[in-house]
Amino acid sequence: MASRSSSWESAPTSPLPAGPYLGNAGPPPEWSGAPPGRVRPRRRRRWLARLVTVVVGLILLVALGVGALMLVTPSVGDAQARAQALDRQHHAVYPGPAVPSRFAAALVSTEDHRFYSEPGVDVFAIARLVEGRITGRPDQGGATLYQQLAKMLYTPGRSGLAVEAEQVALGIKLDLAYAKLQILQMYADVAYFGNDYYGLRQASCGYFGMRPARLSWPQAAMLAGLVQAPTAYDPITHFAAARARQSHVLSRLVATGQLSQAQANSAYRQPLDLVGGPPGTCPAP
Repeated sequence: MASRSSSWESAPTSPLPAGPYLGNAGPPPEWSGAPPGRVRPRRRRRWLARLVTVVVGLILLVALGVGALMLVTPSVGDAQARAQALDRQHHAVYPGPAVPSRFAAALVSTEDHRFYSEPGVDVFAIARLVEGRITGRPDQGGATLYQQLAKMLYTPGRSGLAVEAEQVALGIKLDLAYAKLQILQMYADVAYFGNDYYGLRQASCGYFGMRPARLSWPQAAMLAGLVQAPTAYDPITHFAAARARQSHVLSRLVATGQLSQAQANSAYRQPLDLVGGPPGTCPAP
């Protein structure tokens, strides 16, 4: 006789209730191991932590490198004596006349617009320079007036990455040892302005036949533009290039708030009254 089936065997089946998977075969394929909303924030935090670690590591490496350079580079206590020796070599008066405000504004606006706030080195300009070296883009410049002065006084005729690093350390030392006005004075006294004129006094007397204190805005802009490439921008032999450079300096004076656009346009139209004489004695004021 056939046996009777139990009641639970003949009862209709129903789906299992929804809930976490409890079997031993592992999680379903769609399960990610963590609640959906928590995965990305964790990854983002890990990425930020790694980025912070890299940045801090780079800062420490740079600090150690600068510290080492500060130890191996010479003292700048003799900077004024070196400037005097250069002027004596070029038959220039030392110290020269006080740097006039128009020339100082034109020079700072063009060559180093953070001069009055930086510690002898412009970290933003160096970052651009490093990026350009890595990407192969043209050198956009990055040397502060301190570094340019260090080049003239301590590393003339030398070049290369190691020399540039040395100039950075020397620039920091110059900032620590001298006031801003002293840096500008030394710079103006030893800079080369082309046409065999050394120092601002020789350049002002030679190009325009007047003392630096009497320079007009267009004349001050012309002289400030010469220090980057004094031979290429010599207004006696390369007048068109010198005028283009003068226009650039005037635009930098506008960008830094020293002149309005109307004042810059007016200055560009004014005559320069070039003389091109010997760098001898200027006429009486």
